[in-house]
Amino acid sequence: MSQRLAHLFSPIELGPVRLKNRIVSTGHHSYLADEFPGEALIAYHEARARGGAGLIVTEVIAVHPTARFSSALLMALDERCVAPFAELARRVRRHGCRVFAQLFHPGREILSSGSGMLPVALAPSAVPNERFHIMPRPLVEAQIGEIVAGYGRAAGHLAEAGYDGVEIVASHGYLPAQFLNPQTNLRDDHWGGDFQRRLNFLRASIAAIRAAAPGLALGLRISADELDDIGLDGETVARICAALSDGLDYFSVVAGSSASLGASTHITPSMGEAAGYIAPYAAVVRRACGKPVIATGRINQPQLAERIIAAGEADLCGMTRALIADPQMAEKAAEGRFDEIRACIACNQSCIGRAHRGFGISCIQNPVSGRELEFADAPAAARAKDVIVVGGGPAGMKAALSAAERGHRVRLYEAGGQLGGQVLLAQRLPAREEFGGLIGNLQGELARAGVEIIRGRRLDAPALRELSPDAAIIATGARPYRPQFEGSELAQVVDAWALLDGGAQIGRRVLVADWRADWIGLGLAERLAREGHAVQLCSNAALAGESLPLYVRNHYVARLLRLGVSIHCHARLFGWDGETVYCQHTLSREPMLFEGIDTLLLALGHVSENDMLDELAGAPFEVVAVGDCLAPRSAEEAIYEGFIAGRSL
Repeated sequence: MSQRLAHLFSPIELGPVRLKNRIVSTGHHSYLADEFPGEALIAYHEARARGGAGLIVTEVIAVHPTARFSSALLMALDERCVAPFAELARRVRRHGCRVFAQLFHPGREILSSGSGMLPVALAPSAVPNERFHIMPRPLVEAQIGEIVAGYGRAAGHLAEAGYDGVEIVASHGYLPAQFLNPQTNLRDDHWGGDFQRRLNFLRASIAAIRAAAPGLALGLRISADELDDIGLDGETVARICAALSDGLDYFSVVAGSSASLGASTHITPSMGEAAGYIAPYAAVVRRACGKPVIATGRINQPQLAERIIAAGEADLCGMTRALIADPQMAEKAAEGRFDEIRACIACNQSCIGRAHRGFGISCIQNPVSGRELEFADAPAAARAKDVIVVGGGPAGMKAALSAAERGHRVRLYEAGGQLGGQVLLAQRLPAREEFGGLIGNLQGELARAGVEIIRGRRLDAPALRELSPDAAIIATGARPYRPQFEGSELAQVVDAWALLDGGAQIGRRVLVADWRADWIGLGLAERLAREGHAVQLCSNAALAGESLPLYVRNHYVARLLRLGVSIHCHARLFGWDGETVYCQHTLSREPMLFEGIDTLLLALGHVSENDMLDELAGAPFEVVAVGDCLAPRSAEEAIYEGFIAGRSL
């Protein structure tokens, strides 16, 4: 056991339950199961239990039929749920890990009914939600009683299934928080009016759970501050936790709210937020409640978790995305193998990004996450092949690693002096520095796998044929797309790569022409604004950053607005004359003129570097193409395709 992590790896008791360590996989919607756990969800959680986590809190479980807020939602409404939840609990517990469940009702925070029809949302009062534009129906007394009973009934089913504990989800503006908030609870009855009556819904739910499942640990997940003018503030939340403390065994602390676009960015904070930034909020709750507290929010390294616990800010740390990136993180940390940990970079691209699109959760760095059934350990190759990978960006690096893990002899050729491809540019954007961790993680894995890396040599098709490998993986990437338009030849037209490489001269007044609506346009605009340039961002999309995961997009757009960047959408670039940039509105077709521009900065996407593929037609060895040389997309596709290519040899 690593002595550097004495606090993190000490046991702790949450009510009647003893945990072997303080590492928690907190509840998160995986989109891996609907209604009841299936093998995909069970395998996902078992991987993290096997990897050494002390506690797994499975995702939200509906306590009432009106709690369905999206598709792929677990339910615990009747006895049918007991057997599948029991299998999940058995598979997690056999690794010495404890398992809790989240009991959930969203109230007015509803995306859809699951049928494509707009649902009837229920809430304490008819106060609209501004994020989903839902006007809820006020709950009547009988409905409140049914939902309270539902918390008890669900807890009873989970106790029968062998779960160790449950927690009520009162975080992020969901139904219990709506009862707590005087701005959303306008009632003047037993369930609302003054502070004490606003607590009655939670008190009744706690009592129902205790009566139905007296042997379970019981916690409350709550936003220590909803970080919005219409949400619960930190002082009020501390008072709430103190008032409810006697009925609970622990508190799980987060921040933000689902109810507004700005506050919702804290549900799954991006790398633009500091690592561990919610820990001070957790410390306030801990002082107020006197019970063990789980702190969650960008705690991506065991050393950080140790510092938070040692400082007394929390008793346990939710390290959910860290465990998505590396399910063996806890085991590696316990053994002192810190350099082997694949650290989460909080890109949100494949975890919450996939979930928001209704697909099963995964990880940009670790395609096996969420696909444990599909990608069980690959057997060693029947014959070790000589494999050459051309290109040292994310796709090529992952392909080389995947092939080496099957036992092949792998050489990776990179034309430049550094591995990383476009990641070397991406990490130069503001609040994107951690993206470079993706390359750092891969470099360590390549070294441990014994991959031979040849830098500074551009391997062309004739040279590759001369080397005569058994298989070649082509990962030559892409280059900036520079279309021809009126004025495109002027010296003041600069592409993103030229700026990020450090050689381009930029005038004071800059227009960023952004076609892809991703990190690049937003990041360039922020960088230049911070350097003192007057910046306008013209996006071809309906929203700046439209192709990004929504929490990421909203976080970074807010940063631009605070810096005074002017954002224009639906803008199609037509040309410029050295001073005026000419665009067309893609909806109205009306002209959009931007005068007094010194530099036109292009972020218009990429075009594949795929000439080598044509030149290798008919080669006497297997040729596989991956990543941007197939079609320019994102690092997620590049790494996934590299993983598949190496694994398939």
